[in-house]
Amino acid sequence: MDQDIQDILASVSAPTIPQRSIDLQALTRAWVQERTSPELLPYPSDLIERTMERLKKQIDNIENMTGTMDPQANFTLVIFQTELERFKFLIRSFLRARIAKIDKFAQHYLAQPDCLSPLEREYLHAHSSLLSAHYSTSFLSSFPIQLQKLDDTTGGISMVDKPDEDTAVFCRVLRDILEPVEVYGESETNDVELRRGDVWVLRWSAVREAVIRGDIELI
Repeated sequence: MDQDIQDILASVSAPTIPQRSIDLQALTRAWVQERTSPELLPYPSDLIERTMERLKKQIDNIENMTGTMDPQANFTLVIFQTELERFKFLIRSFLRARIAKIDKFAQHYLAQPDCLSPLEREYLHAHSSLLSAHYSTSFLSSFPIQLQKLDDTTGGISMVDKPDEDTAVFCRVLRDILEPVEVYGESETNDVELRRGDVWVLRWSAVREAVIRGDIELI
């Protein structure tokens, strides 16, 4: 009897979602969040590595299938190519969004490189070196030594551009947030509770940690 019940439960259990579909959803979410976040989010190393490995295998499969005269195989080839282009678009757009932030806030991320991948760190250092050399050749070399630093913070004024932490972002709550979040209105400040399924427009600084934890997603 117990075995019969187990068989019935097994037959109606939720189907297993392929890892490829899970990664596609995760990559799409990472792409959306990176494009909408005012600052760099932690680099998803494992996700990108799995995706790149899958793309390499997909390219090998397409090359092996190219040239076949079987109509059914040709149709499969079109499906493979479409899926390949979808993944390639997401990865390219995701990386371009990150590179744009690295270019804009280079000095800031030189001091905070933890969210960068190894290749992004190499790019950042090369970019900063070229930019410093260009500035020095163009005009900085004619300034006094104490005024040539690109990351000067003397006098209480920082020369380093940083992402705007008060930028408003659209976000969806994935899990209930235990601590209330401050919402600034025109005349007063209120504490609000963020519940699963809620959609808000909030300051980035108020939801940054929750986004990194995965409790909130940007939309």
